[in-house]
Amino acid sequence: MKLKFSFLILVVVGLTAFTVKQSSTSFYDLKTKTIDGKAFNMADLKGKKVLLVNTASKCGYTPQYEDLQKLYNDYKDKNFVIIGFPANNFMHQEPGTNDEIKEFCSKNYGVTFQMMQKISVKGDDMDPIYKWLTQKALNGKMDSSVKWNFQKYMIDEKGNLVDVVYSNDKPNCDKIVNWINGK
Repeated sequence: MKLKFSFLILVVVGLTAFTVKQSSTSFYDLKTKTIDGKAFNMADLKGKKVLLVNTASKCGYTPQYEDLQKLYNDYKDKNFVIIGFPANNFMHQEPGTNDEIKEFCSKNYGVTFQMMQKISVKGDDMDPIYKWLTQKALNGKMDSSVKWNFQKYMIDEKGNLVDVVYSNDKPNCDKIVNWINGK
């Protein structure tokens, strides 16, 4: 009986340690690669408000690239950055390579905000950044799911998930602009 009880305590302590480790993941612990294949640490964004957006070149929301670029131009000097993550998860609307996506964004929308390598934002091959964004156990704020292209996640200056804005809402909607301006 004593041996069973000791084993049970070890299991509970082990599971508790695993749960604590899972919930203590920081946005700043995450890493990715730029669209050019260079390493990028989210820790480099400390002190900035960050808008993360999953993008696609052949989507009805693709014109939001223009709105994203304008928002970036308007607020980049106020510790605000936008990070675009091309993803081909919705009706194969981002079939291009990283080089093709980069050229498309530059040529058609003059994108100068940071674009990352093409990733998956849902499913078994979901990128760790999107796991963090969508799982309360990791981000400490809320569970969500990526419903479509151009869904936007807001991260504050301390690396906390603030909220999600869905595709129908443009990047310059009141919710995002008020958040950037601290209202």
